[in-house]
Amino acid sequence: MSEKPETLRVLIAGAGIAGLATAVALARVSTLPNLDVQLYEQAPELLEIGASIALSPNGMRTLEKMGVHNALTDENGFRGPSGIPQIFRHWKTNQVISVDTHRKVPDPRHHTTRFHRGHLHSALLEHVPRESIHLGKKILHAEAHENGVSLHFEDGSTAQGDILIGADGLKSKVRQSFIPEYKLRFSGKVYMRSTFDAALVEGKIPNLPADSMHWWGPNDNFFASRLGKGQYTTVGAFSDPRSSEEIEKSVAWDQKGDVNFLRERCKNWNPIVKALTEVTPYTNLYPNFAGDALKTWVFKSRVTLVGDAAHAHGGAFAAGGSLALDDAFALALAFRHVRLNRASLTPGAITRALYLYEKTRQPHTDRLLRIVHGQIDSKPAGPPGSVEEEDESLINRIRGRPDTEWLSEHDVEAAFAAVAEAPYRKQALASSAGGGQQDTVVTGIKLQPSKL
Repeated sequence: MSEKPETLRVLIAGAGIAGLATAVALARVSTLPNLDVQLYEQAPELLEIGASIALSPNGMRTLEKMGVHNALTDENGFRGPSGIPQIFRHWKTNQVISVDTHRKVPDPRHHTTRFHRGHLHSALLEHVPRESIHLGKKILHAEAHENGVSLHFEDGSTAQGDILIGADGLKSKVRQSFIPEYKLRFSGKVYMRSTFDAALVEGKIPNLPADSMHWWGPNDNFFASRLGKGQYTTVGAFSDPRSSEEIEKSVAWDQKGDVNFLRERCKNWNPIVKALTEVTPYTNLYPNFAGDALKTWVFKSRVTLVGDAAHAHGGAFAAGGSLALDDAFALALAFRHVRLNRASLTPGAITRALYLYEKTRQPHTDRLLRIVHGQIDSKPAGPPGSVEEEDESLINRIRGRPDTEWLSEHDVEAAFAAVAEAPYRKQALASSAGGGQQDTVVTGIKLQPSKL
């Protein structure tokens, strides 16, 4: 009688969007046998809380590939009727200065979609067994050793496993356990965010655009959009000259803000923005932080990170949700690649999978982080000039913003395939140079030598 194969236990720190997506991807894509995924969330309840979130085409395609079709419906998310993902307008004149476009997105379901964060979270939650999610588990620290990993919680309990995935956000305790010197940096912006019933705006603001709008001012920005399930969002981003230390002490994440401050800040803006601030019922504050690119995403051969824990980019270009989904999918692809035709996942295979994942995702997110830190480091051109000069400078900044098609339409599956096949392409070249025509075998899959 053959022995029952050992269970492979994966611990996921965090049951937010990144954590849930990782659980779904591992269960449906990785082909890992006897998989036991356990998620540990510090919140006492899984509630529909939070602000708005946007998913670009890459994120929407990844949801579809993972079988999370309920998130692609028109009920859950909002897509602008024009098919234009982002429209940039002048703060005072309301003039359209520039637009983003979809270039290779033929399926409308994959167009940029905006959700209430809680609704996207709920859509993912439908695909994760509730019994695998442990609430009220605030992490103190994480450990890894030759034979496994462990999480230690404030309530005195611990969790043991074979693999640990840190999906615990911007201030990740998992990341801090292995890189204690890592620090976040205040970007100089604080966001005032609100989500509310769209009935507060519909039919009540003359000339309100149907599409999502982003108004840019000399120092502040304002964003407004419909969301799925009859919701609406407004977001005011204002500059704050205080240091990282001062902000850390005085402004907490999701802290209640003063909506009158937002209204006062926008009192000289165009009538649509002013009207939107008047109907906005409340605001919560979100100080914007970013961190440096990590040297590695693999720790002690059994630990890795996904989402903001891996790339603390501060939410730039509304890319965070899509990046987290692509991380989860790439990690599952890496495990599937090393697992094919193996009886068990050895420690060496685990390490190889984690490094394949890192090599797929890290260059992509490092590119984003270089842009983010370049923007934080950029200094004002000098004292303000005339109104005309300031206006020209603003318009040039809007039109000269980074082109992020490489980010929003990224094909993570193709990126992984290129990384996974790279060593075998070299072998094929060497074989071709030597006159050989043999197939190259990759973990049980035959790949024809690449024609380069």
